[in-house]
Amino acid sequence: MRVHIETYGCTRNKADAEIMEALLVNAGYKIVDLDSADYVIVNTCAVKDPTENHMRKRIKELLDAGKKVIVTGCLPHINIEAIDERVSAILGVKSISRITEAIELAERGVKLIDVDQRKIDKLELPRMWKSKVVFVVPISEGCLNACTYCATRFARGVLKSYSPEKIVRWVKEALAKGYKEIQLSSEDTGCYGFDIGTNLAELLDELTSIEGEFRIRVGMMNPNHVIKFLDELIDAYKDEKIYKFLHLPVQSGDNEILRKMGRTYTVEDFEVIVKAFRKEFPELNLNTDIIVGFPGESEEAFQNTVELIKRVKPDKINVSRFSPRPGTLAARMPNQIVGWRVKERSRYLHRLRLAISYEINQKYVGRELLVLTHGEGKKGGVEGRTMNYKEIILPEAPIGEFVKVKVTKATATYLMGGLVTSLL
Repeated sequence: MRVHIETYGCTRNKADAEIMEALLVNAGYKIVDLDSADYVIVNTCAVKDPTENHMRKRIKELLDAGKKVIVTGCLPHINIEAIDERVSAILGVKSISRITEAIELAERGVKLIDVDQRKIDKLELPRMWKSKVVFVVPISEGCLNACTYCATRFARGVLKSYSPEKIVRWVKEALAKGYKEIQLSSEDTGCYGFDIGTNLAELLDELTSIEGEFRIRVGMMNPNHVIKFLDELIDAYKDEKIYKFLHLPVQSGDNEILRKMGRTYTVEDFEVIVKAFRKEFPELNLNTDIIVGFPGESEEAFQNTVELIKRVKPDKINVSRFSPRPGTLAARMPNQIVGWRVKERSRYLHRLRLAISYEINQKYVGRELLVLTHGEGKKGGVEGRTMNYKEIILPEAPIGEFVKVKVTKATATYLMGGLVTSLL
């Protein structure tokens, strides 16, 4: 039996896909390209309306082309009615261990639907070893927030942190196989360990004590958790094995909108964290997220967001237009913002984001930097990451090595450069 897996969305979904692939291969299935597949697994994302619409369209395309389709990921939890009834099986994010069973049942004409919120430790499941450079390690599932706009929590549930011992074991195994970058993944790495008597800083200390030349990229963390152990986290970040990269979503620059969002922190809290990190790491690569057009966002509230961005000057801003998701409080809130105004605000912020990013990236031109090469770039050349996780494109370079490069050009979204020397 031949299976093809398509994965959309976050690094958590990519890790889930590697688990399913390992389970299938261990059971004797072959992983193949789309044209050769008997079954196609669509590992979905449904964080926004446009994303859900894309998932619907893709599933329909595959079914219309005569493919047998199994749907996994977040969409079954968020809006199961959006899934075409012709699919062969539907599995939620905590049911992926049943993937071979789903195919076996489908072959007998039985459609398995399992979106239960069971407890599952994904670090106990096998993984396919794909890239030889980057390995994603889930450190927890679920979160401790109750954001009024978020539907992802319906899929991932309440926080379940995996034990530090299991995380360390997976990291050591990845390093033994030659991986050079470990990505710690979670819905919110900032609350890791709160349910088991530890925290992210303590986990990082354990991981950086592992011998070897490698780097750790820490995934998104919310301000309301980070501020609880800020000094400890900054101390952990001082280790050279941790990329000086911080993904800290603020979502709005207006405290009243943050309250309506259920974010449980203030703009001032966000700025305290940023200032503390930048004081210790002047070249911190700060990424943040903004939602524009949240219900009740007045022109003044939007301008507060604009002023925050101008003050803080993040390296990258992920700008999202608010879209009401099924079952969320925000979908039922009054004072929904008309679409044209949301688009207008989104476009303004996007232009501002590009201007700020370009200004920051220009400062890297002419400098020599240490880079870990990842692999072939999407538009040619070799893609790599600097030690603060800036993307850089090189004309050529060995893959999976730490190399010294000179930056020759900068755009708003990435750097370009040439190889100086390979650090063996």
